[in-house]
Amino acid sequence: MFKFKTPSNKTLKIMSEVAKGNCKKDYEKSCISKIKDLTTKEHVRMTSSGNNSIFIALSAIEGDIIIPDQGGWHGFKQIARFLNKNMITVKTDSGLVNTDYLDELEVDESSALIFTSFAGYCAEQDIRSITRYCRNNDILTIEDASAGIGDSKNKLGKHADIILASTGSPKIINVGSGGFIAADDGEIFKKTALPQKLSKTSQIICSGIDNELDNVTSNLEVTLNATAYVKKHIPDTLHAIKRGLNVIIPNDNAKSICWDLKKTLTTDKKGFITTCPNYNRVKQKAICIEIKNLNNTCLENKYLDKIIDAVRNQL
Repeated sequence: MFKFKTPSNKTLKIMSEVAKGNCKKDYEKSCISKIKDLTTKEHVRMTSSGNNSIFIALSAIEGDIIIPDQGGWHGFKQIARFLNKNMITVKTDSGLVNTDYLDELEVDESSALIFTSFAGYCAEQDIRSITRYCRNNDILTIEDASAGIGDSKNKLGKHADIILASTGSPKIINVGSGGFIAADDGEIFKKTALPQKLSKTSQIICSGIDNELDNVTSNLEVTLNATAYVKKHIPDTLHAIKRGLNVIIPNDNAKSICWDLKKTLTTDKKGFITTCPNYNRVKQKAICIEIKNLNNTCLENKYLDKIIDAVRNQL
């Protein structure tokens, strides 16, 4: 049986000690310092969830909210709608933001593009070209770096104007709750004082995030390598040569194949094998193997080979 991702034993122990009142350290301050280093941003706020981080970010935007047509997060739409923001959907290459498509849009001044580090968790965005284009066209960039924070190769989670993330389960920073938002422009936080007050998190959650931050780069790398290994051995995967945290295999019989795979590749929780179309992934029939949801102990080749064999036998 495959095991679902959980916070490390050290993280759980620290959180327990803080809950008992045995630790006097200011973990929120420590988290902020570490996130400033990871994101290179001047201002950081800890929040109670990734969605609350999105709420704060979108509350600061006065113009249009540009949202990818797939491969994002459904909270982008829900929160923009709740805030009565004008949404513009931009076409993507199966989730990947293409600046040629952005060039076709007519947007107001003070608009913002919100997107995820990895399109549908499957393929990394070309962050440099996206942020360069947007800065040249006066569009603010908001990167949901829940899956990209700590990247040591292409600097995901650093280039956008606003960086935000969830630290809930089963994210790369895996605490079960919480999040953060970071930016260089302090005006963003002056405009959003009320939603920040409504999104405070506890020292208990901050203590868990603080410990998980110490290993975020290595945990991300392990997951990226495991996904690359699986992609290499399964034919016709989506965005096959792109780094990612899950494996998406387009297939017209996705629903029945996923049903069979769930019986073969059993887990202790739901959410390891899912089907598309799904806005959060891609809008076509496909099988989705969520490598990112697995505990690191299940990312060794002997486990990955079982996934590869099971999938290949169904295709």
